[in-house]
Amino acid sequence: MPGAAHLRAGHRRTGIALLVTFGAALVALVVVGLRLMGNAGAVVRPSTLTAIMVGAAVCALAWFALVVLSFVALRPQRLSQTGQVVAGIVAGVLCVSVMAPFAVTAGYIRTASQTLDAVMAPVEGTTPSPIRAEDPWDGRKRVNFLLVGGDAAGNRVGVRTDSMTVASVNIATGNTVLFSLPRNLQYVRFPATSPLHKVFPNGFNDEGQGLLNSVWYYADNNPQVMGGKNKGSQALKDAIGYTLGLHIDYYAMVDMFGFAAMIDALGGLDIRVERDIKWGGHFGTAGTIKAGYRRLSGEEVLWYGRSRVDSDDFSRMSRQRCVIGALAQQATPSKVLANFTRIATAARHMFRTDIPRDLLEHLVPLGMKVRSAKITSLQFVPPLIYTGNPDWDKIRELTKKAIRESMADQAPIAATASPMGTAGTAGTASASASGSPGASSSTPSSTPSPSRTPLLADAGGKKTPTPNDKAAKSLAELCGF
Repeated sequence: MPGAAHLRAGHRRTGIALLVTFGAALVALVVVGLRLMGNAGAVVRPSTLTAIMVGAAVCALAWFALVVLSFVALRPQRLSQTGQVVAGIVAGVLCVSVMAPFAVTAGYIRTASQTLDAVMAPVEGTTPSPIRAEDPWDGRKRVNFLLVGGDAAGNRVGVRTDSMTVASVNIATGNTVLFSLPRNLQYVRFPATSPLHKVFPNGFNDEGQGLLNSVWYYADNNPQVMGGKNKGSQALKDAIGYTLGLHIDYYAMVDMFGFAAMIDALGGLDIRVERDIKWGGHFGTAGTIKAGYRRLSGEEVLWYGRSRVDSDDFSRMSRQRCVIGALAQQATPSKVLANFTRIATAARHMFRTDIPRDLLEHLVPLGMKVRSAKITSLQFVPPLIYTGNPDWDKIRELTKKAIRESMADQAPIAATASPMGTAGTAGTASASASGSPGASSSTPSSTPSPSRTPLLADAGGKKTPTPNDKAAKSLAELCGF
């Protein structure tokens, strides 16, 4: 207790002054802590992080000085030589002990600040829009984030966006709808404001296939078309936003292999594996993730979400949603703090985003709302949507419906498409007859029939094991949380 040694030594004024100072510092710390609890986003402000670092350094020096002065005030020279040596060692240990927590705090804060600055630094050739503190969301009631899993490793050239999910968040409640789009969704359209609209007026058709996961790659490799470098993210936001009928505000890309390092830093994820998942190559020769409720390592989580052995893209999308949900639930503050340095190191090489640094303080409280809010999920896969000839009107109608149900804060209404829905057999025959593989229905889609239908063949002629018997399901129901 500051001042106790001075009181014991008879220095009453000094002792009382130290006690009062210590009490005032505690009261100030409690007040600041309560204010930060009421505004968690303020913690990640650059000014707040700098103030914490400086405060930790000052407190460390103050405690060090206090221990030394208290030791001197008690006149250790009165002790025997052995006593002086022992007392000196104890005082030295106390000095190091009281400084250590502040040094660790300062180190954590410095690491966090550097990581945030590195992750959220503007991409070359882009300028983030200014954020107004009084209205950070610019009057919007919803904010839409494009969450991308990118794979630029191995023998690939450039970035392929193999996992694409839009998180549409109600700012007031935190209720969120996750829209998963298949990597092999073909012939996506672009809004008139996009440079790619003129290049692909009938839908994206690069190299004859026009898969959605190639949009980013094409834009990055054709800067002369896009009007500058590093426009892949904007091209993908335009395409997906136009497909869903939403404005995509921001994107965040996670590198697949950096993601594995992040999971290992957290100590793994607990996931219910519904059936054995083979992984590695085309035949799953590298290993098998056994069915059951188990803790998966970073490599296992990566392959659980990526493997297509004895499976398809749509089943993989379903597993990826479960990984996102498990991470949201299990990345608790205690786990993050316990593994902070490792997580920060992984994060620097893992994330890419256009979210402005100044928006982060407003994003934190929104994220806290989402953790305890209703999260539903919808994926546009067969039999709901045929990826080789998508019904764009139907996709937009289903998107609107899922958002309406999320805003109503009620359980989603069960629904499934009758065989291929409005983009089904008749639509496919019509498109084939016209010779336009990217043609879409010209009339609004009807509401899917509430009856359950058999699984249909995907574009490769195989049946998809992915159930689509509801317009949107809770992740708890889907993943067994």
